[in-house]
Amino acid sequence: MKKDGIEITVNGMSEIVPVGSSIADLIRHFGEEDPHLIVEHNGQFVFVQEYASRRVSLGDRIEFINADFGG
Repeated sequence: MKKDGIEITVNGMSEIVPVGSSIADLIRHFGEEDPHLIVEHNGQFVFVQEYASRRVSLGDRIEFINADFGG
């Protein structure tokens, strides 16, 4: 762990993010702008209304899933 951040895994890649980051912070940080974005936190679906309050911790796994509904 660096003193200015924590290491988490985002879409399979190791990333350093600020301590106390929420899912909403990570969405902004990584530029995930898809309105149909699906987020998993340690393998569990995260509801949109939880994005601002759900915090990440050292070693957590985040998956941003951009569902393609095209035909």
